[in-house]
Amino acid sequence: MPIVNLMQPSILSELRSTFGDRLQENVPLSGYTATRIGGTADALAFVRSADELAQAAEKLWKLDVPFLLLGGGSNVLVSDKGVRGVVVINRARLMKFDLQAEPPGVHAESGVTPNDIAQRAARLGLAGFEWAASLPGSLGGAVYGNAGAFDGDIAGNLISLELIHRQHGRKDWPVEKMEYGYRTSVLKREHPPALILSAQLALSHADPQAIRAKMEQFSARRRETQPPGASMGSMFKNPTGEKAGRLIEASGLKGRRIGNAEISTQHANFFISHGQTRAEDMKALIEIAQNTVAKKFGVNLELEVELIGEW
Repeated sequence: MPIVNLMQPSILSELRSTFGDRLQENVPLSGYTATRIGGTADALAFVRSADELAQAAEKLWKLDVPFLLLGGGSNVLVSDKGVRGVVVINRARLMKFDLQAEPPGVHAESGVTPNDIAQRAARLGLAGFEWAASLPGSLGGAVYGNAGAFDGDIAGNLISLELIHRQHGRKDWPVEKMEYGYRTSVLKREHPPALILSAQLALSHADPQAIRAKMEQFSARRRETQPPGASMGSMFKNPTGEKAGRLIEASGLKGRRIGNAEISTQHANFFISHGQTRAEDMKALIEIAQNTVAKKFGVNLELEVELIGEW
């Protein structure tokens, strides 16, 4: 049975008036996550620009309605019970490249995919973002969590970002204020009432053929090492001097399955959804991996993905 929307009728009326046909009610989030897992959200509000995102945040804060922002839907596990309040679906995807600046770069809204930036940059002869080719998710999520691959990461490209804060409004932040670490930032650690609207990334001029060759090499390595199928990406952060996947494999957990959730037989740090998968089953697999690795190796695996909703 669908979950009944728990928001007050007056609040719902205000949201309907504000968002119009960009608002949907009692929507399964499984259609908006990379793993196709997730219960019902009270409401979805779609935004198509950084300005619309800022306006949506200001309205929801004013109404004191709980909400969360969802981009590409990777690196998150949404509970079977769903999410109370509003889920804002980020489709702000404007990109503006500046080839004359020093260094050359791109200003991109937070709903753009890193892969789209990498592909467009390559066509313009701009290098430095090849590592993000075929990276899932949104730029906002990548900036938030310092996404990276193949010895590159957002911290190495980011010049500045624009965010909106509940108390302080729209602000430009230099990269230093993000206090980046391995797969983390001050926003991810502290969860302030703020949303990423856009980012300015530094690139460099290079031969388009060389850029394309590097991207194809990285994409091929990704296909070779990462399993096909619906996953959230890397489940756990790599412990210092170790690989989470190696520890899980050495614990004999490759191929371990609960319901339609499985620890990949190809790479043990990827957990695969085989369709109609319960979030509770995926979470149970996460706990088995953490408990087994802790018992066998004395290492506490830290989640790279975030758990969202009511658990």
